[in-house]
Amino acid sequence: MRILVSNDDGIYSPGIVSLAKVASHFGDVRIVAPDVEQSSMSHAITSSRPLRFKRIHLDDFDAYRVNGTPADCVALG
Repeated sequence: MRILVSNDDGIYSPGIVSLAKVASHFGDVRIVAPDVEQSSMSHAITSSRPLRFKRIHLDDFDAYRVNGTPADCVALG
């Protein structure tokens, strides 16, 4: 099973890796989250500029930080 972990607190929030560790017991985990905190933006989408993402390493996980909203992250995930 493939599991997408995302949030609205940003890629470097401490809880995202904790959640990914638990989820990894149930399948392959991919982390895709905004590069900055995006609280209260979860349904918004970016249409005014190109989205960019960068692959990074968080603990034992490959992750992607996106210059968009949480909904953008899920769409890219």
